[in-house]
This record gives sequence, C-alpha cells and structure tokens, in this order.
Amino acid sequence: MDGAFPTYQRSRRPPLSPTNPTDQHPSPFAMAAVDEKVRPHIVLFPFLAHGHAPAFLRLAGLFSARRPGLEVTLVSTPRILGSLSLPPEASRLRLHALHFSPADHGLPPGAHTLADVQLHQFIAFFQASESLRPAFQQFISGIDSPVCIVSDAFFGWTADVARARGASHAVFLPGGAFGNAVFFSVWEHLPHAHTAADEFPLPDFPDVVHARRDGGDPWTAFFRRVIAFCRKTDALLVNTVQELEPAGLDMLRRSLGAQTWPIGPVLAAPTPSGSLDDAGIIQWLNTHPPRSVLYISFGSQNSINADQMRELAQGLEASGRPFLWALRPPVGFDAKDGFKPEWLPAGLEERTARASTGMLVRGWAPQVRILAHPSTGAFLSHCGWNSILESLSHGVPLIGWPLGAEQFFNAKLVVEWGVCVEVARGNMESSAVEKEKVTEAVRTVIGETATGEEMRRKAAVIARTLAAAWEAPGGSAAESLEGFMISVETSVH
Repeated sequence: MDGAFPTYQRSRRPPLSPTNPTDQHPSPFAMAAVDEKVRPHIVLFPFLAHGHAPAFLRLAGLFSARRPGLEVTLVSTPRILGSLSLPPEASRLRLHALHFSPADHGLPPGAHTLADVQLHQFIAFFQASESLRPAFQQFISGIDSPVCIVSDAFFGWTADVARARGASHAVFLPGGAFGNAVFFSVWEHLPHAHTAADEFPLPDFPDVVHARRDGGDPWTAFFRRVIAFCRKTDALLVNTVQELEPAGLDMLRRSLGAQTWPIGPVLAAPTPSGSLDDAGIIQWLNTHPPRSVLYISFGSQNSINADQMRELAQGLEASGRPFLWALRPPVGFDAKDGFKPEWLPAGLEERTARASTGMLVRGWAPQVRILAHPSTGAFLSHCGWNSILESLSHGVPLIGWPLGAEQFFNAKLVVEWGVCVEVARGNMESSAVEKEKVTEAVRTVIGETATGEEMRRKAAVIARTLAAAWEAPGGSAAESLEGFMISVETSVH
C-alpha cells in the first residue's frame, strides 16, 4: 500500500483477520463447515443518535443482500423509526418500536435522539437510554426462532439479554478500530490523577500517550458499564477495513477478548433528495473548478464555540478559497432557536455570496453528495469516523478539528496516514484556534502545494482500498461479513 498506513501499536504477532482468530475465548461464533444452515432472526439495536441508526440500516441491507429472505428486525424508539427512509436493499426489514419516555429522566419530552439535548445533558440521555432494557428483553423473549442480537456498544447490556435467551450476540461499532480501542482504554483506566505528568502511556497500549484526567464521575461509571458488557459479546463487527487498520483491530481484540470482523466501509450512497436547498448547493458547487472548494461540517451532534466560529470564519475568508459551511449554532445554544448573525463576522455572508466564494447552509447538508462532487477539494471535519470514511472513499483529504469522544484518536490516525492536517481541537473556552493557522491549512491542502498533492495522492490510494474491500470475489470486507454470517448460522445449527 505504498507505506500510506502507518499505525501506532506495533505487534510481533500477525494482525487478526477472519482466518486468524488467535487467542479467542470459546465462542458460539466458532467457524465450522455447515451442511444445512439454520438462519436465525437477526435483531439490530442502534443507539439513539442520528449517526448510528443509518449505519445499522445499511448493515441490515448487507445482511439481506447476502441472505435473501433472512428475517431482520431493527429496534428503536418510535421517533427514530419514523424518521428512517428504507433503502431498496432493506425493503423487507421489519421495524419494532420500544417505548421511551425521556421526561421520566429529567430530559425534555421530545428528546428522543442525542441531537435533541444540550451537551451538558448528554450523560443524562445516555443513562436514560438504559431504561429501554425491560422492553427490549420482552421483545426478544417473544421471538420463537433462534436469535442473533447485533447491538450498538452503548447498548452492550443486550449481551446479558442474549445470554438469558440463549441467543448469540455481536456488537457493531460504526466507528474505527483504533479510535474505539483507545477510547475504551482511556475510560477503563481512569482516574489518572495519580500521575503528576500532563501525559501518560495507556496501560493496554504503551505506544499511545494520552492527557491526564480525573475519574469518579457519571461518565466514567457509564463507560465502565459499557466496556464490561462489551467483554461479554461473542463478536465485534467493525466499520473499518483490514488493510487500513490491522493493528487497531488487534488492539480491539486484545482489549475486549472477542473475535473482530472488519466489514467496512458501511456507507450510504449519494442519492438525490429532491430538496430545493440541496439542488441549490449542487448548483453552487457546479460553478467552481475541480478540487477547489472546502467543505466544513462538525457533524449533527456538536459544534464549536462562538469565538472559535468567528476566528474560523476570518481564517476562511483570508484564505481566498471558496468554502461551503454547514452551520449549527455554537456549542451551548439550542439549534431550534436558529442561527444568529452575530456569531459570524459582520457582512461575511453577503461578501462571500456576492463573490461566490462562500455558501453558508443552516443545519443539515447533503454531505455524501457534497464529498462526491468533483469541485470538493478538502473537508474540514470533526473527525467522526463516518465523516472520515465518507471523505476518504471519495479521495478527499481532511483538515481535522476533533471535538470529543474518539474523534481525537481518529484525527491522530488520519494525520499518520498523511491525509489530514489538524488545525485545532476541542470546543471549550480554553480551546484556542488561530485564524492564521486556518488560512495556512486551507491554502496548503486546497492549493497546488507539494503537501496538498501528496495528501490527495494518499487519499486516492485509500479510496481504492475502501472500494476494493467490497469487490467480489476476494474483497476483505465481503469475505469478513460472509464469515460472520456463517459463524452465526453455525452457532444455531
């Protein structure tokens, strides 16, 4: 792969692959030849967040495409299920709603997804999501056929439900292997206050250095429960590619003790929405030369603070490069209240609109279509794994600004791959961003610089690797998914 994918954790033993499940605990997912396959009812249970449900929906389509007639049910709350658009490949998918009452847990009555709450309410929302267990358990107990539960890591408690039911269980990680492995390790080994150093090596992965922090808070308690439950699973389905993250997959396997199946990239195809706003975005992109536009989005859950927003805007304007920015209100403000002009430099939108050098989109934007457009030259991203995969699958390099969770580790990884320049991190008041650094990064990545050309070359190599994973025959993701499905059928035979 032309040296494009350096990794952090070097291991003397070969990386885990579907044909090398070494050091595994006994599992109902043991590979074996099956003469007559019994196909279980697969139950998918994504976390209550916009970025998670679509990934599980696409996973359902992959299951159905490889086993026509397979019973697959996606379980969630009525609000989330009502917002889904089923793709043709998942047309036979069943949906089952579980009652969820956020108001019973001190949350706004309409808070049915993580995007419906403020940042300070996130932990209350995660805790409230655990109240779905009795209803889920009742649903599983009512299924007569053999069952395989595939849950989000945040619903790892479903492993206990599976054990009680005699069902097999897998955790699907929509994120990457390295980011999740380090993220789990950080939370498990809190508190870190016993060290006076600002940074320390993780006990699980001494090659990885992390900042010191305290423990003993509700977040730590929640994530330790998550990790403990994930250790009870039989298998890990990971939205990554074996060729990209062999060491990360090995880290996950050693950390959680379950067989890993890299089945990525699990991505949505760019499809027209029919929205007039979307059509206007594509028309605006059509007016710009190839690889000239910077797309900016911090995801559907988070945002930067108001001071950072103004500094970023000034840096973008000074760069002289056209940009398309999917705007959310600054962190701490309710998105339902709309976007206020004072959060941006005076006259920015008018100036950039007149010169056709900037387009500001309030709220959601058709990200996959934007990244697939030939005019898009780079993506300034919070480094959520889905955004990374969507960007790199189209050969678009990144400018990283991670905000939380495993995004910091994702950013570190893609910087190592040579396809990302990190411009800032975090959205707290103490997290500074300099407009000059923004300007320099944009000109470097978008411009005709040696660094920009090399980033584009490496991004193109990764794009080919991601595409090849699903090519038949022999694609690593296609073979991994088939191996997982055979092992599930074996476990109920």
